[in-house]
Amino acid sequence: MSKPGFVIGNGRSRLELDLRDLAKHGKTYGCNALYRDFTPDVLIATDPGITAEIESCGYPRQHAFYTREPSPGSGSLRIEHHWGFSSGPVALKHAALAGHQVIYLLGFDLNGISGLHNNVYSGTQNYKESGDSETYYGNWINQIEQIMSEHPDQMFIRLIDQEAMVPHRWLSKPNYRNQLIGDFLPSINSSPWQRLNESVINTR
Repeated sequence: MSKPGFVIGNGRSRLELDLRDLAKHGKTYGCNALYRDFTPDVLIATDPGITAEIESCGYPRQHAFYTREPSPGSGSLRIEHHWGFSSGPVALKHAALAGHQVIYLLGFDLNGISGLHNNVYSGTQNYKESGDSETYYGNWINQIEQIMSEHPDQMFIRLIDQEAMVPHRWLSKPNYRNQLIGDFLPSINSSPWQRLNESVINTR
């Protein structure tokens, strides 16, 4: 698939991006409460609380939504690949299986902000408070690394800010790159961006 996939996490760095711009250029895969503000092509949730919220509002009857244990009649679909992984890695797996040769990860901040919870939806229903301690991110690192290893012929580009923590193990992988959000923003809305995306594919 020549068009890129955009896998949207809910770390606060993604607030620098207009998700509507991404949807113009490729397929979007999102996690958890993202549906409150933006409708991705595919939504994933694994925790029971946010899953119940999504199902109770009727979202899965109109849009593609995957979870571990779909409620009968809700319209939700069952996660078939990496069932025990967290929402972000499962969304990444869906993008990889869809065949995108270039997959962008955004809002995958991993660690907290000054040790505190880092999420766009901190302090809202089914989320920690903004003053709570950061979520353990070791499993996310391991799960994402496994997916990149399972798809060596696809390129994974993580959009980050200047303060981002980058796992050293990811840097050793030939199909992983970092790109500063500030460098990505001018390019996504320019006509040469599609050619740039294609050039990434052609160098693989």
